[in-house]
Amino acid sequence: MFDHTSRYYNIESVEYTTGDGRKIAYKRRRFLPQGQEIPLFVEVTVNEGNRLDLITSNTLGDPLQFWQICDANNTMNPEELTAELGKVIRIPMPQV
Repeated sequence: MFDHTSRYYNIESVEYTTGDGRKIAYKRRRFLPQGQEIPLFVEVTVNEGNRLDLITSNTLGDPLQFWQICDANNTMNPEELTAELGKVIRIPMPQV
């Protein structure tokens, strides 16, 4: 259902049966992990022109893995991570 690099890949798939017998497959809810409990790879200080996709590509090797950095910094809004110059953001150990 989801690519192995997706944040939803390891979430359990379940099935709901409607009153008329139709089966609907879905993923269980994904709860956000506590960022401070995620193993740290490195910390990055936000500089002029930094974008989360570039930071992610340079540190984790894939810009689509930005969600791992969001998780490690307890945010659901990726833009807030690079909005403030000088802010230090946690880069987690890559999850593969």
